[in-house]
Amino acid sequence: MNDMKNLHDWLLAHHIELNDFTLIQRAFIHSSYLNENPNEDFEDNQRLEFIGDAVLQLWSAKYLYDRKPALTEGQMTKMRASLVNEASLCNMAIVLGLNQFLRLGQGEIRENGTEKASIVADMFESFLGALYLDSGFEPIDSLLKSIIDQIELSEKHQNDDYKTRLQEFVQADDKRSIEYILVSESGPSHERRFEMAVYIDKMMFGKGYGNSKKRAEQAAAKVALEKLVR
Repeated sequence: MNDMKNLHDWLLAHHIELNDFTLIQRAFIHSSYLNENPNEDFEDNQRLEFIGDAVLQLWSAKYLYDRKPALTEGQMTKMRASLVNEASLCNMAIVLGLNQFLRLGQGEIRENGTEKASIVADMFESFLGALYLDSGFEPIDSLLKSIIDQIELSEKHQNDDYKTRLQEFVQADDKRSIEYILVSESGPSHERRFEMAVYIDKMMFGKGYGNSKKRAEQAAAKVALEKLVR
């Protein structure tokens, strides 16, 4: 209950007024929590994450288009990838203090899940998805613009973004295409394992594995890059 009161206070402090508070609550419910509390009358945040990912892609594209008029399309694509990668999203959520509201299973709590990049980044996307469904684009725009200057995109994070590096390598030739396809998904809801394949011009160049689709895509892109630059 205290967590929910604190969340109410956080929303007030950031001038966010909601129509449906339960929708925002759902953004913080990790699958590991429901796995240990099956009688809770909530869904986990995975469907909201799907919406939030799309909203974040649109926001970051518009932000760069408006604020960086000198950048080319390729430069904007690279910078957007840095803005929305897992490390940056985790950083944004922690700067805002949103990770304190995560509801996790005891196993994830013991493993310091409120600071685990994959969990925190997914939660942040879920929060943005819930906020968009409840109140539209305006509060998201205000919130992200209020913190974007505080987020430092380190060279390490950019170097680890294999998807962007693969895209730049392949799309030097405008006629080539890249597609990521889910091959398999396994494991219990609190410990999923994803296998993704990357196709270039409809030919598979690599497979990758991870505990999220994003991580599996990065792993697949790394394999493809290693093949292409030999």
